[in-house]
Amino acid sequence: MLQTRQDVLGERFQSQRAAFEAQPFPDIGVRKDHLKRLLTLTERHEADICAAIDADFGGRSVHETRLAELFVVRAGIRHTLSHLKGWMRERRVATTMPFLPGRNRLVPQPLGVVGIVSTWNYPFQLAVAPVTAALAAGNRVLVKPSELTPAFSALLARLAGEHFAPDELSVITGDAELGKAFASMPFDHLLFTGSTAVGRQVAIAAAANLTPVTLELGGKSPAIFDPSCDLDAAAASIAYGKLLNAGQTCIAPDYLLVPKGQAGAVAAKLATAIARLYPTLRDNPDYTAIISDRHYQRLREMINEARDAGAEVAEINPAGEAFGAASRKFLPTLVRNASPNLRLMREEIFGPVLPIVEYAVIDEAIDHVNRADRPLALYWFGRDSGNRQRILRETIAGGVTINDCMLHLVQENQPFGGVGASGMGAYHGEWGFRTFSKQKPVFLQSRLSAGGLLRPPYGKTFERLFSLLRHIT
Repeated sequence: MLQTRQDVLGERFQSQRAAFEAQPFPDIGVRKDHLKRLLTLTERHEADICAAIDADFGGRSVHETRLAELFVVRAGIRHTLSHLKGWMRERRVATTMPFLPGRNRLVPQPLGVVGIVSTWNYPFQLAVAPVTAALAAGNRVLVKPSELTPAFSALLARLAGEHFAPDELSVITGDAELGKAFASMPFDHLLFTGSTAVGRQVAIAAAANLTPVTLELGGKSPAIFDPSCDLDAAAASIAYGKLLNAGQTCIAPDYLLVPKGQAGAVAAKLATAIARLYPTLRDNPDYTAIISDRHYQRLREMINEARDAGAEVAEINPAGEAFGAASRKFLPTLVRNASPNLRLMREEIFGPVLPIVEYAVIDEAIDHVNRADRPLALYWFGRDSGNRQRILRETIAGGVTINDCMLHLVQENQPFGGVGASGMGAYHGEWGFRTFSKQKPVFLQSRLSAGGLLRPPYGKTFERLFSLLRHIT
């Protein structure tokens, strides 16, 4: 079966390669047609997409799927349709004095066949958003969705087949072994969304073909409460940002830094904010389950280790509900006084668990962030503009939202991507178009060029002209 799937992968790749060679520079009409079909796929099948993702999670908020996946993708496609003509335009680039009256142009050219490996936590958004950019740039696209969302992955494969020819857009489903084969294909560009550990493997596989990669990874994204912040408003934002999709979000706040002496008060405000969002948990359709038993047990082991090591663990259960053994709903959990060597403090949590760490002065908060790998996101809450500038200038993160959570992700006029261990490259809006295009420099020589005077045989004319060039440059 694995060999058959790999055969299908190879056939689809070759089909797309041949189709691109036959149409290496699709005009704007072709590209807009692809984008409009992608928009139709998104709008016409909303209920099916929500139901499939809900089934895979064993309980996924339909409202969160509509907001965080379908709405975001729909907005991205419409933004791209509105701006594509300008993005495709050849750009004039200034020509330096010695080469006038020649002219420079920058031509955005499609790359060819693009591979996209998407992950399970936002399976529609993280597959279709990069597809939007790749199709806008004029490429053919192969997608490998996650094996952890089998119902959705099968649905996406079927919908892609209904709305696109296989040599335009194709979805290949399969397990992790197929994923390895996929990453080893000689794509013209490969985008991977997932963990840092797997991202390293993908980069190694792609390097064998010199395939350029965009890696959208994760890490421990900090949130920082400044002494000047509004604690009630900040706690409400953190509670929402941490518990959206039950914390299974690559840019979710991973841990919270608060001024010394405030951890208890902040924990109480967070508990109140959580209860306001989710007055019940077990049967609440607004509160999402953990994707798999393995991920659930991983979170449980982290909590048990922290409790055994003496950390203060507070599980928030507003209605005092009992949970059956089959339930993958995980209680929102606040952890105080966790030692730095615990898994909770070293690994990306990816669940509804929030460590709270105190700091004495802003230098200590900055040092705490900078001691770890560079995060995908950073959140700062406060009114002190001086401290805000210090955080922005003295820490490095993939993106930042001030006085809220995650909103930098949905800005189509801004790039989204990581830095260091949290990823490389970026997409969204025009940044995605550029990622999947070759910005090809073109120089147009003029008939009036004097360049021939710099060619052999060298002599006095060369020396006089070369002296002039040195002077004007």
